[in-house]
Amino acid sequence: MIGNQLIDQYARNITDEKQHSVLNGSAAGTEKRYQVLHKDFENPDELRKLAASIKDHTLHHLGDYLAKAEQALVSRGVNVHFAATGDDAKQTILSILQGHGVTALTKAKSMAAEEIHLNPFLIENGIECLESDLGEFIIQLDDDIPSHIVKPIIHKNRREIAKTFLREGIAADYNDDPETITRRARVHLREKYMQAQAGITGANFVCADTGRMLLVTNEGNSRFGMAPSNVHIALVGIEKLIPREKDLSVFLNLLGRSATGQQLTVYTEFINGPKSANQPDGPEHMHVVFMDNGRTDVLASNCKEILRCIRCGACQNVCPVYRQASGHAYRSTYGGPVGAVLSPLLFGDRFPELADLPKASSLCGACNEVCPVDIPIPDLLLRLRDKAHREHIHSPAAIPMAPFATLATSPSLWRTAMTMSKAMNHLPIHVAPIKPLQDWLGQRTLPESHGGDFRKWYKARKADQ
Repeated sequence: MIGNQLIDQYARNITDEKQHSVLNGSAAGTEKRYQVLHKDFENPDELRKLAASIKDHTLHHLGDYLAKAEQALVSRGVNVHFAATGDDAKQTILSILQGHGVTALTKAKSMAAEEIHLNPFLIENGIECLESDLGEFIIQLDDDIPSHIVKPIIHKNRREIAKTFLREGIAADYNDDPETITRRARVHLREKYMQAQAGITGANFVCADTGRMLLVTNEGNSRFGMAPSNVHIALVGIEKLIPREKDLSVFLNLLGRSATGQQLTVYTEFINGPKSANQPDGPEHMHVVFMDNGRTDVLASNCKEILRCIRCGACQNVCPVYRQASGHAYRSTYGGPVGAVLSPLLFGDRFPELADLPKASSLCGACNEVCPVDIPIPDLLLRLRDKAHREHIHSPAAIPMAPFATLATSPSLWRTAMTMSKAMNHLPIHVAPIKPLQDWLGQRTLPESHGGDFRKWYKARKADQ
């Protein structure tokens, strides 16, 4: 499990092996996204802005669309529940499972379930809960947590996974061939699917007009989980609604390309409700749990645009800070740029503890450039930094910026500082008398100063003219 150290402290201690895995995995995703998106669309920005406008419209009328979605789902035979908090969602799901006599289930990948720590809660209450996504399955075996929204084990390599399988008895011998690892996991999970009495999934989108729910996976594990089970429970964040089924053409074109560089995710499932009379298998009972868990608070904030997020992970892949630190450094379910905004807001009572996350950014803007729903993440990070400043929350080793502001807005002081700047190359500044400055310099190496000559050059040039 991950400790509670600040993001820069975690990044300094990350192993070379883990950093190499994260860097390679994220860089490859960014390159594939760019190639596919720009090959297929002459102007991808138009599509991104359309997706953003659809999500903004939905969020602005979220209450209406929730009511509409509930009515449509109920008409399809789905039981609809609303959970104000994560604890409410867990208790609701537990009650459903106990009501159906479920003691064992399989679970498809769900960030909402990770957000509320659903697995350990169900296990503590006597229900066997097995992750069926390959990455999440490995995370569960290692008692680890995901480090990426789409690729939960981006921080692991095949050698580590092979050792896990050998340790857990899933493999009789060590073999780090990816195909062999996958085949062994498949054999193990197939048996578990047949034993499970229920399947839990998330949802990528819920269409308010028809009540259809959409799941996208690359392994088909959600299909395996639902086919032999009697009960299907979908845990859905309220922001996952879209107004119309026809809007899926926009989001599906963006999601696969942004997440994994695919034109379309391998398995795209339209869930219409519980099994109908003419279907040979599938769950006879379907429950959808719409979860708030802080989302309405985010919607009321000046960072509501973050709720556009469709969980593609593109911003994580491109972020230079994420690549160096990995998702675990963010101390929350959501890592990378999206997590640096969403986590301090979603877990509002933890804002002082997570206030360093918005500062873990160079504000280069790459996250906004790749976001399929055009979330202005750098702007939101600045708003959260301002929130921390207004609430007098200061990260350790942060130095006050007021002295620099005075220096930068006084021409005479600035000229003097630039003239003296080269002297800094010969002074032992690491033993600065001011403790905040000592702490700050203890984590940074200042480059050699080459400044101070521009004014002299400009004055001489002006005299020559």
